[in-house]
Amino acid sequence: MQIKINEVLRAYIEPLTESEYTALERSILVEGCRDALVLWQDVLVDGHNRYQICQQHGIPFKVTENTSFQSLDDVKLWMIDNNLGRRSISDYQRGVLALRKKEIVAARVADLMAEAAAEDALIAPPEGDVAKAKPAAMPLTSREDIARAARLSSATISQIEKIQKTATPELVEAVRSGTISINAAATVASLPEADQVAAVAGGKKELQKAAKEVRELRAASRPAKEPKEGKDGGDYRPMTEVDELRAENASLKEKNAALRAEITALQLRISELVDAS
Repeated sequence: MQIKINEVLRAYIEPLTESEYTALERSILVEGCRDALVLWQDVLVDGHNRYQICQQHGIPFKVTENTSFQSLDDVKLWMIDNNLGRRSISDYQRGVLALRKKEIVAARVADLMAEAAAEDALIAPPEGDVAKAKPAAMPLTSREDIARAARLSSATISQIEKIQKTATPELVEAVRSGTISINAAATVASLPEADQVAAVAGGKKELQKAAKEVRELRAASRPAKEPKEGKDGGDYRPMTEVDELRAENASLKEKNAALRAEITALQLRISELVDAS
């Protein structure tokens, strides 16, 4: 079979870093290509890096065809879910993938609603009959749904959306590579493009400085408020940068605990299946 490469699908998932590609190449050279490449008819869906390495070094590989795909969007949704299931991708990558899934699902919901409306206009229900039911809303139509799919907070999803809309390519690369946090990147993304580029060029410290300056400017522009009594009877004070970082740390700890619980449940399920076999 002549395997075809669809450039849209090849570029749809974020590429491996140079070190990740080197590690994969080393593994395949030692152990061979253990996982089968996934095809949609004769189009490669999953395994572009493995295919390239195997072709370069003359290493044999296996293929499997997924016959459930009906369209390019089906393929994209499968690729997104497949990658969201991997624990090695970053929070930023998870958010981007979940937002892409939302766009596809939202478009499908819109198409279903349009089809139902067109059918209703052509075929009016007889008097007394129950009107034809509209298609139910599909998942991932709210920010909360997206956050659950990506295993992130709604606030983080909102920050990733802002980065996608207003960040320069240089700033996106900085957050993608881990040079700057999602929280700080969303803050820097509010600056003019030239200032974003300059901050990225200055490195990690300059990015942190830019984020701090934006937060301080926002705090200074807020109207003064009367002190409120806190839960402990003391005066309420607005969150500082340290407070925000502590809150982000607490959120990460909570997510880590949820992942540990998920692992424990999976291990228990595996034990049950082994005992039953």
